[in-house]
Order: sequence, then structure tokens, then C-alpha cells
Amino acid sequence: MAKQFQAIRGMNDILPSESSLWQHLEATVRDVLAAYGYHEIRLPIVEKTELFARSIGEVTDIVEKEMYTFDDRNGESLTLRPEGTAGCLRACIEHGLLHNQTQRLWYAGPMFRYEKPQKGRYRQFHQVGAEAYGMPGPDIDAELICLSARLWRRLGIDRVTLQLNSLGSSAARAAYRERLVAYFEARQQELDQDSQHRLHANPLRILDSKNPTMQAVIAEAPSLLDHLDPESRAHFESLQDLLGAAGIAYEINPRLVRGLDYYCKTVFEWVTDTLGAQGTICAGGRYDGLIEQLGGQANGGIGFAMGLERLVAMLAAANQSGIDTNPHAFLIMVGETAQRRGLGLVERLRDELPALRLRMNCSGGNFKTQFRRADHSGARFALVLGEDEINAGTIAIKPLRETQGEQITLPQDQAGAWLRTAVLGTVA
Repeated sequence: MAKQFQAIRGMNDILPSESSLWQHLEATVRDVLAAYGYHEIRLPIVEKTELFARSIGEVTDIVEKEMYTFDDRNGESLTLRPEGTAGCLRACIEHGLLHNQTQRLWYAGPMFRYEKPQKGRYRQFHQVGAEAYGMPGPDIDAELICLSARLWRRLGIDRVTLQLNSLGSSAARAAYRERLVAYFEARQQELDQDSQHRLHANPLRILDSKNPTMQAVIAEAPSLLDHLDPESRAHFESLQDLLGAAGIAYEINPRLVRGLDYYCKTVFEWVTDTLGAQGTICAGGRYDGLIEQLGGQANGGIGFAMGLERLVAMLAAANQSGIDTNPHAFLIMVGETAQRRGLGLVERLRDELPALRLRMNCSGGNFKTQFRRADHSGARFALVLGEDEINAGTIAIKPLRETQGEQITLPQDQAGAWLRTAVLGTVA
């Protein structure tokens, strides 16, 4: 017996029964982004490994442990993208999209990280990201946060909290880093293994530890907010004023540092208590120095990414059904002549009603079998074409749901007008 193949661990199929909820989420995200003036950019899944090492940071968990990296046939090191910001910036710099202009861009697609698979966290996962370039002020920070807040309202997602922090400038963060290292060195015996590894390589990441035994020592650590440079402090205070004016509630979390090296000034996360340990559904912040670091001219940048798997899980928990993708009608054909004529009929109806979802019976079957298929399809109506209907130039329309009336018979050339009114809700 041939071996039965299975999906790679942490890389999951999205089945037809689940896809309508994904389509609903993706369509809503597209609509909200378009309403704020963001344009889609489509990016490669594979980039040069150096791009991520330089942007994300060589001592981050992503670069050290989680990237899917391989050599191609020319010996060049390539990586499946673990996040989208670096590739988006690379594309903008390469194609001159940042020269004396601002950009609001978004992208969507799969990302890849070799993590321990668990609910809400997979090795292939899907993100939507939004990035804004060329705007250094806090107003664009506020707009991005308002955009994400509007998305939750459109989706009917509640029980989410906005957490906010500022990482300051690179100079202020370097001074704070020295104080933080000194503090943790004095309490090194209380650090877990990961924190000891990060102590001199990336000490701010210790503040992001989820280890319960680390929380007491983290709580007493110096706060970065007490060491902000004047410009960053003014930026952060202005952002808070703007969010207050927009009616956006938030919590300041001085331990919020994010996991990527390129962030500065504003960082934020939307978190929920409905998904267990994997509570972050959207996160981002500013990365003003990254554009120059990747070879472009110094410029302001900010963005966020949201994990679609977690948002789908929240929608499913709220019993949202997504977009209805069932057919409106199902064509049943009885007899050889009906089988020959049926395809032409459904194609004419599709020409007349492009929005109509019409499924035609295939692979034969008797009348009872075809009706069973029509019912299982979820269609509202069965269109019946038999020898009598062929001879009379008519078609029978039978409701498949109890509340939709009695069967009727119409001339075939009137079927489109009837379906337009009954199914699509518009007058013929």
C-alpha cells in the first residue's frame, strides 16, 4: 500500500469549510486599508538571508533559531520570509518608491518561522502588514492605530486592548541598555537560560520574557520611559493626545519592547484574553533608522502586522460564519436532451447575471440523486430541466429551503429576470 502523505508539522491546510471565514476577514481588511488610502504591494516569499539578518537583528530568536534558510544551486543563502517589513522596504528602495514621496502600502501572504506549533502559532502562518513611509510625526502613528481599531469594529471583534510604549532614539536606548545590563548582572542568578543568553546580546528582550519565574525581577527593572530623549518623549506625548482625541483607549506598557531590533520610538500591540497564551493579534511600531540601514536615504517608517490565523480563531469563537459561498441555484438535468442543452442554458444565465452563483449537476445521476446533490450543495433553489421543459421551452424552479414558497415554471428566457429579483435582490 502506498504511503499516505501528510502536511508538514506546523503547516496546515485551510479546508473549504473554513475558507469562507478567511475570505470574509481578507475582504474586510482590504476594504478598511483602501478606505485609509493604502495600496497593495505583492512581495516574493524568498529573499536573501542577509536582508533579514541585517534588518531583524542577528541575535534575535528569529534569525538565530527560527528562519527557514537554504543555499540555492548557485550557493547563495536564501530565506523564506519570516516577516514582511524587510521585504517591503527592499522593494521600495529598489524601485525608487521612497524618493521625495510618501507611501502607504499593505501586503498579505504566508510567512515562515520554525517555532513549536501550538494554537495560534504555526510554522507557516499568514499575515497582513501595513507600512507607511516618509512621515516622521506621531500623526501617522495615530492613524495606523485608528485603522486597526476600526478593523476590529468592522469585524465585530471585542475584548481587545491596545498596549503602547516608546523605545526612544537609538542613543537613548543605548544608554538605557547599559543601566539594564548592570541591573540584570547584579541579579544574574535569578535569570533563566534564555535571559542569560540575551543579557549582553539583546538585553531589552529579557523584558519581553513570558517565563512566570522571571516576572518579579523584570517588574523591578529600570523603565525605558524614564530614560527617553526629549524628542521621543514629545513624540510619545503627542501620540497619546491624538489617540485621546480620537477616542482610542490604551494602556501604557513600559515592558513592551517587541522582538525585532529595528524598532524605535512608538511600539504597540493589540492583545486579547480570548486566545490563551497567544494573545497578541496585531503589533507594530516605528523603525526610522531601518531604511538607511538597508541602503536607502534616511526616512521615517512605521508599520504593523496582524496574524490571520488568530483573527480567524476569534471570528470562529464569536460564531461568525464569514462570506456565503454556497450556490444560489443548482441545475438538475433529466434526460439526454436536457444534458446536452443544460450547459448552454447555465452559461447564458451566467452571462446575464455575473453575480449569480450557479452550479450544474455533473456525472449524471437519476432525479432523486441530483436533488440530493442540490440540497447538499446549500443552494436555495433547484432549476429543473427535463424532457417536458425542453419541449415547452420552460424551466421549473423549486425552492430547497422550507420558507421559500412553492415550485414554479417559467419560460426559459424569463428565468434570469426571476433569479435577479428573487436571489440577487434587484428588480429586473
